[in-house]
Amino acid sequence: GNAEVDTERTWCVAKPATSDQLLQSNIDFACQKVDCSPIKSGGACFDPNTPMHHASFAMNLYYQNNGKTAASCDFNNSGLIVAANDPSFGSCTYPGPEQT
Repeated sequence: GNAEVDTERTWCVAKPATSDQLLQSNIDFACQKVDCSPIKSGGACFDPNTPMHHASFAMNLYYQNNGKTAASCDFNNSGLIVAANDPSFGSCTYPGPEQT
């Protein structure tokens, strides 16, 4: 819908049913534009080492750096904008409102 979204507290994550192939292409695209070192081996967000987690991190970073618009979370319709549920976990911080 067109409900007003509080863009101050939103993140972009990969939709649960997204194929690994599309997730990888999202990672490849986003990581050309943003710093994906946290999802590289040894980085704070490397584990769990799954395409879903890595893609969500990269997609969110791209989204945060590109105006937090629906278009910057589209990723061939595989992105999902979430509000309130900060996807950060453990030592892995998803950049969000506080870091901008």
